Amino acid sequence: MSIEQTLIERSGHKCELCGSTESLSVYEVPPVAEAHSDKCVYMCQVCKDQIENKTDLVVNHWHCLNDSMWSQTPAVQVMAWRMLNRINTEGWAKDLLDMLYLEEETQAWAQTAIAEIEDIKHIDSNGVQLQAGDTVTLIKDLDVKGSSLVAKRGTAVRNIGLTSNPEHIEGRVDGQRIVILTKYVKK
Repeated sequence: MSIEQTLIERSGHKCELCGSTESLSVYEVPPVAEAHSDKCVYMCQVCKDQIENKTDLVVNHWHCLNDSMWSQTPAVQVMAWRMLNRINTEGWAKDLLDMLYLEEETQAWAQTAIAEIEDIKHIDSNGVQLQAGDTVTLIKDLDVKGSSLVAKRGTAVRNIGLTSNPEHIEGRVDGQRIVILTKYVKK
């Protein structure tokens, strides 16, 4: 049986993270030495695009992790842990992360992505390296995609999160979690 057929059977024709039945495909959970269904998750395009930073992170979409984090499949547990870590500035996500228990081997697998992100250097407009949890200030008015919000110059963004892209950070402006280009902030 192919990897995709195995995942379809395991998932019941649904995204293993959010339960969607639209635009499903196989996602290999990094790092992957060789393709195997135990190292893959069957997921929808919405989840995949947000995980890969191809679209803006919609925090409310990830409330689905409240259910999927209890999966018996280690690959699903790893993705739930990684996404909860990405949005851990949300109170509900931090609570879920505190409840989530992973076997030692699964925890090590989940943390490999965090270690890779920590190796990436996020540099602000003045050349200063940014760290997760820092407070930064916007140096330019920024239009936020998908909303009418304009993040004003001089706005302090507290408790930033780092992404796998060295040019992006995540932060909360006017109660909305957004992705910000590092070249438009200073520490």
